[in-house]
Amino acid sequence: MRRKMAAGNWKMNGLRSALAEVAIMAANHPDPACEVVLCPPATLIRSMAKTCTENCVTIGAQDCHAAQSGAHTGDISADMLADAGAEYVIVGHSERREAYLESDQLVRAKAEAAWAAGLKAIICVGESKAERDAANTLDIIAGQLASSVPDTANGDNMVVAYEPIWAIGTGRTPTLAEIGEVHDFIRARLQDRFGAAIGGSVRLLYGGSMNPSNAAEIAAVSNVDGGLVGGASLKAEDFSQIITALNA
Repeated sequence: MRRKMAAGNWKMNGLRSALAEVAIMAANHPDPACEVVLCPPATLIRSMAKTCTENCVTIGAQDCHAAQSGAHTGDISADMLADAGAEYVIVGHSERREAYLESDQLVRAKAEAAWAAGLKAIICVGESKAERDAANTLDIIAGQLASSVPDTANGDNMVVAYEPIWAIGTGRTPTLAEIGEVHDFIRARLQDRFGAAIGGSVRLLYGGSMNPSNAAEIAAVSNVDGGLVGGASLKAEDFSQIITALNA
């Protein structure tokens, strides 16, 4: 059985005062059935990891460099994130792919760097509105899976998040049938490549405007094992409702 996951991506939001929200989330769900992961800005990883030492929240990061160390001003290595207390790292988020022109090959290298540091990688894939409108969604997803996911991937070191880019932060959500089509496709691709057991063990998250009002129905879709949540993960009240929906 794949354990459901509620993963929150805080993006470039959050000061130390926001740790109070994390404490509330933890108090609301002392022993959740789903795994709860929060990925704050790098400035909060250490503080949040200390805050969450004895509760249900696991800490992740939003990105890492592919190199272990070196002359990379402003970047953070996977080893540094692990040293700060992170256990997960998001790689290949659509905003990184678009704004920083990150290629599938770079995403793959970052995932491998994460594993070398003992982190688990949340690898993101997804199509733009233009690609969706051109009926190219599954071709785009297939290419990203083939090139972004390393050959040593399995259910212990990797989670895949499907992000319909046109739904992120817009309040727009694909139909349940569209979500199911893509998640079923990803599952089939992983099983074709890695075998039924390994491909069937990888958790698949939905990452496009999941919120308290739609979390339960999205979580019930075939091969949806949870959500990669943006804005709704910043407030304990909202994220707690999503965790409850995934616990059901």
